[in-house]
Amino acid sequence: MCVKALSFFTVLSGLAASGVLQVRGIRVYTSGEMEAVNGTDARLKCTFESSAPINVNSVVITWTFRPLKPGQEESVFHYQQQPYPPLEGIFKKRIVWAGDIMGQDASIIIREVKFTYNGTYVCQVKNPPDVHGQVGEIRLRVVTTASFSEILRLVLIIAGSIAGVLILLVIVMSCRRCKKKGQRQLQDNVEAPRKERKDPTACHTSRSVHLYVSETSLEIDSSDGMISDASTKDSSSSEEEGPSSDDEDDGDDSD
Repeated sequence: MCVKALSFFTVLSGLAASGVLQVRGIRVYTSGEMEAVNGTDARLKCTFESSAPINVNSVVITWTFRPLKPGQEESVFHYQQQPYPPLEGIFKKRIVWAGDIMGQDASIIIREVKFTYNGTYVCQVKNPPDVHGQVGEIRLRVVTTASFSEILRLVLIIAGSIAGVLILLVIVMSCRRCKKKGQRQLQDNVEAPRKERKDPTACHTSRSVHLYVSETSLEIDSSDGMISDASTKDSSSSEEEGPSSDDEDDGDDSD
């Protein structure tokens, strides 16, 4: 008997070592606890991880509800190839599918929660052959008004959104200013057309006096130091000498 038991254990060990027998398990993750204000929508987030490839046609998701008071567990939601919301019970027309199978998301939304929804919600996922594993639980508490932590969280979200918008505006304005500054510098760097500047000491062409140098020679009169033109002097002297010759002729005639 001991030999048979030992041989059976040896066979099982060999199969496990060879990979024929594998212990598969699926992991489900939920928030654990959450609050929702009466009359608002609540998202029950549930994600999962599977050791087997995700097959949209074989994944099965089940949501159930356990009330705070002792009572019977109630079906909330079922998914298999398509969503199946409840057709009766307190969750009738209140459940909306918000998951994504390929994204490994099995979340649902409860619309307009009521105080009767206080309790524990269980999320179970199966992805054959990965069908064994833990389940996820969410303890929902429906309140009249949001708690301080929820209000603080909401304020932080709003403040973060406003800060992000302001930062974006500052970046946009800075980019515009830099662009305008660059355009101005580019315009300044472009050389303006050069204007011809005239020498103020130069005479206008219409008023300028043209000076010509005579080709005749200049002579200096020793008596008064005046400069005179040699050609002028010769003509004058010739004129003076002319009458003298005439006078001589007249004298001869008279004789």
